[in-house]
Amino acid sequence: MENYQATRPPDGASPDNDRSQVAKKEPKRLSRDQIFIMISTASLNFSSMVCYSILGPFFPREAEKKGVSSTVVGFIFGCFALFNFLTSLIMGKYLVHIGAKFMFIAGMFVSGCVTILFGFLDKAPDGPIFIGLCFLVRAMDAIGFAAAMTASFSILINAFPQNVATVMGTLEVFTGLGLVLGPPIGGFLYQSFGYEIPFIVLGSVMLLMVPLNMFIIPNYSSIPKTDSFLKLIVLPKVAILCLNIFALSSTIAFLDPTMSLFVLKKFKLPAGYVGLVFLALALPYSISSPLLGFLSDKKPSLRKWLLITGAFLSALCYFFLGPAPILYIESQLWLFILMLILNGFALAMIGIPIYPEAINCAYENGFEEGLSLLGLVSGLFGALWALGSFVGPTLGGFLNEKLGFEWSAVIQGGFTLLSGLASAIYYTYEAIQRRRSQPGIHLDSKQERTLLLNET
Repeated sequence: MENYQATRPPDGASPDNDRSQVAKKEPKRLSRDQIFIMISTASLNFSSMVCYSILGPFFPREAEKKGVSSTVVGFIFGCFALFNFLTSLIMGKYLVHIGAKFMFIAGMFVSGCVTILFGFLDKAPDGPIFIGLCFLVRAMDAIGFAAAMTASFSILINAFPQNVATVMGTLEVFTGLGLVLGPPIGGFLYQSFGYEIPFIVLGSVMLLMVPLNMFIIPNYSSIPKTDSFLKLIVLPKVAILCLNIFALSSTIAFLDPTMSLFVLKKFKLPAGYVGLVFLALALPYSISSPLLGFLSDKKPSLRKWLLITGAFLSALCYFFLGPAPILYIESQLWLFILMLILNGFALAMIGIPIYPEAINCAYENGFEEGLSLLGLVSGLFGALWALGSFVGPTLGGFLNEKLGFEWSAVIQGGFTLLSGLASAIYYTYEAIQRRRSQPGIHLDSKQERTLLLNET
């Protein structure tokens, strides 16, 4: 059985633990290191998403009791993303210098500690002090989260170079489970035991995973490369993919400070049931991700169709989520949940193909293979995800306060509509250029990539 080398290279070899040391042909069975990496990244995806998503059902109401407006609540949610954006770029650039394993473990430890601290903020005085402490703790949480996730994606892609979409789609099940279980668990613990317990319990669980991951994650070493974020993002396809990931993130994060308040006021649901409404978005996302990842790896030509179709479907869902006032349709719970379900599938269609498309594009345009490039891709997309997570709740909270949920959802859906149009235009232009260069010749996906590389 072929094994991936994830530790020190053989004597006399370069210390660069890059794709040159990774088997070019995917083994039929997973090696021990691959299994451990899957366990580690799955535990991180699950625990971090649980800790992230518990705020949605009850924190906006608690913040209102402290005299915090809806706009400021949106900024508190967005603060996490802003610091995540800045930290992801730094961590992606210096991943090789810091070390992937250390960055992963340290990020998880910091995130667990500050999650517990957030549970004691209800003791703070109302007004500016409470708001300031919320910003401080959320910023620290963002730094830990960015470090862990940047290292996680780099380690994962390095271990599974031939099946990136399949593995990431599988791990998105755990992301979805975290998003699914976070709101109902948080809502239940909040109703049963008060504000502090959800954060203390879930932060402690994350801290317990730290020693486990210290033991099972293999060590990685790599030689820093000269590639940069600027060189990567000026590639047209990568720029389009960045727009897609920004739109994906912003539309998801928009719901955090707005959806629970809308459901509570519009449908008169108790706080415990609000968490269940979040299931309608997260469950279809997690269920469809593995299948979409498998299709993306087996049929690379489908990726562009997944991106475009998912973006347009998501825009349509946000148009009917309120629904838009111009439709003169009364808001009903069944319609609201149906749009969330369809949106979950649509967002998975957008998210799964992005990483393999970007990595292939980078390789085709002369980027050196290895952890250094994977750190750049993970850091860049982590930063764009964080930027969307900042714009989504901050703009969403402001628009929700000024225009209401219905119109703010329509405006938010415009982001995915724009990304879908940009993707459609780019891939149409790419197809036309391909046909002009080789009329009447049909190439497979590998030959098409070689042809594009030669043209550039």
